Amino acid sequence: MKKYKNILKDHKDAAQKLKDVIPMQKAKDEKWKFVAVSKGGLVIASHIIDKQKNSIDFLFSQPIVAPNNSECEIARVCESEEIVINEKLVSAFDIKYDYIYGEARRKHEEKILSNIYKYRKGQPFKSMNNEIVLLVDDGSETGMMFMVALKTIMVMKPKAVYIAVPIIPSDVLEHLESFTDNIFFLHNIDDYVETSLYYEEYKNIDKEKIEKILGDKNEI
Repeated sequence: MKKYKNILKDHKDAAQKLKDVIPMQKAKDEKWKFVAVSKGGLVIASHIIDKQKNSIDFLFSQPIVAPNNSECEIARVCESEEIVINEKLVSAFDIKYDYIYGEARRKHEEKILSNIYKYRKGQPFKSMNNEIVLLVDDGSETGMMFMVALKTIMVMKPKAVYIAVPIIPSDVLEHLESFTDNIFFLHNIDDYVETSLYYEEYKNIDKEKIEKILGDKNEI
C-alpha cells in the first residue's frame, strides 16, 4: 500500500497520464464514445478528451449493500435495471435474492431516476449500437461499476468496449479482461485499499461540476 500511496496528484494528473496509454488519435478518428461510471470517472474523461469532440455521458448506477453492513456492496443496479451480483458474498451472508431485487427497484426509483432527470433532463442513456465505447473511472475497488456498465452496454451490441482507469486491483483487472476488448491503466495493485488513498488530492465532485461537463461535452 505504501508504495502506491499518493501516486497520483489529482484527477487531472491521472487523466494526463492515461492519455499516454490510450490511443488518442484513434479515439478521435473513430469517434469513441466516452462513458463515465462514476463522478470521478466523469472528471477524468473530461480531461482526457479536452478539446477533442468525443461525446461524454454518465451511466448511472447504485450499490446494493448487505442488510446489516452498509460498507459491504453485494450487488449493483444500473439505470437500464441490469443487475450484477457478488454471488460469493450473497452466499456467505445467506442473503435472499428477494432482498437484492427489492433494493434494486428501490434504488432505481429513488436514486437513479432522480439523477437521470437532474443531469440528463430525463433522457434515457443513448444506444451504443455499433459504437466504440470507452468506460472511464478514477479507480475500481471491486469492479462492480464496470461490470454493470459492461452488462448494460454489451446488450446494445457495440463495435468494441474498452476501459480506462488509472489504478485498479490486480484481481479485478484479471477478471475484467475477459469481458472487454482492452483495458488502459497505469497501476495494477495487489493489496488495493481505497481509491482516494492513491491520490494526493481527491476532491468531491459537486452537482455544478457534473452539469458543466455534461453540458459542455455531451450530445444531448
